[in-house]
Amino acid sequence: MGNYFETANITYEAAQNAVSVAIAEGAKIGVLAVVTVVDSSLTMVAFGKADGATPHSVETSRRKANTGASTRKKTGWMSDAFAIQLPLGTDGLVTNIQGGFPLKFEGKNVGGLGVAGGTPDQDASIAAATLVAIGADAD
Repeated sequence: MGNYFETANITYEAAQNAVSVAIAEGAKIGVLAVVTVVDSSLTMVAFGKADGATPHSVETSRRKANTGASTRKKTGWMSDAFAIQLPLGTDGLVTNIQGGFPLKFEGKNVGGLGVAGGTPDQDASIAAATLVAIGADAD
């Protein structure tokens, strides 16, 4: 039995790149994106908000990133009952709204990406395109 374990976390440089790429991906489809990247402990590493983006999307993007990092699944997978219970049980820390993805490189979970500002489908599309652009593993 060991006394510790090691975890992989996204670097600031990679996180900031993901934010820049996601905002640019949003602009391509006319979405003023708000983007959060958290590490595997749900600590925010990078954040960006397109000029003119809605203020409520700030918290939504963070919750999407938290959910991707903590569940290691993209958001939108929960059943109706669980989609209500889990946010309540975590004091709103997680969400089932599309646009959150786990961040994985070389099979290692390093955090989560959350995109808000458009429709849930647009947010998910922006996040998926960002993962491809930054060379993250497909989920």
